[in-house]
Amino acid sequence: MGVYEIFIEPLESGFMRNAIACVTLVGISSAILGTYILLRRSVFITSALTHTILPGVVAAALLGVSLYAGAFAAAAITAVAVGMISRRGKMHEDTAIGIVLSFMFALGILLMTRTQSFRDFTGLLFGSILGVTGTDIVFAGTTLSVVVAAFFIFRKRIALVTFDEEYARCIGINTRLFSIGFLALVALVAVSSVRIVGALLTTALLVIPAASATVFTRSIGSAILLASAVSVFSGILGLYISYHCERVPAGAAIVVTACAVFFVFRSIKFFRERR
Repeated sequence: MGVYEIFIEPLESGFMRNAIACVTLVGISSAILGTYILLRRSVFITSALTHTILPGVVAAALLGVSLYAGAFAAAAITAVAVGMISRRGKMHEDTAIGIVLSFMFALGILLMTRTQSFRDFTGLLFGSILGVTGTDIVFAGTTLSVVVAAFFIFRKRIALVTFDEEYARCIGINTRLFSIGFLALVALVAVSSVRIVGALLTTALLVIPAASATVFTRSIGSAILLASAVSVFSGILGLYISYHCERVPAGAAIVVTACAVFFVFRSIKFFRERR
């Protein structure tokens, strides 16, 4: 195949243009949020929150209502449940997260059995290029706007809470409210990612590009920029791979590409240090 068949011809399809637009917007949102997730060492709670949206998405699909509404409802239930179990049950937060994650994910699988075939939810689990619509692009764009606005307006407080939460609490910053807001942004980005990489791989889109960026960068700003570049590159290349290779889910192709970039970066850093 020539350059036209590989790169230009896919763009003649409306669904491919929609998917590229959506993966670009979602990729930048994920990179911004993912950088702070790594700095806060909040990968576990992020993973739990992105996985526990599954029952909400499935329930919404069964009821014929907005998938976004179902995902947000599930995320809200997860956040409240973790808080109640860890506070009233006197358990460590990690234990509460593990319990809620297991329950919500199992509930999602049980809800999926209410249909005649698991194939009905393949797109929700692993992403679907064909499922991307104009509404998804608008939602992804709105999500990016909210994330950028939040981190721009509250950037100083966010940095302070991220690096010294105890001091932030001492000077009067409501760190609990900050955590709730942060998890709300995670849920927002996770919901916007479902169409692209699916509910099972959303955490990877949040974590891997940011982890790749931290290999070479030291400042938050440069880390966000490099993570955004890695995320968008992996997303678009993964879409092209899925387009040209039959039976390759777009979400899996995107995540594998992002992992490949990470290992390339690590290898370059390793050989530089050995010289």
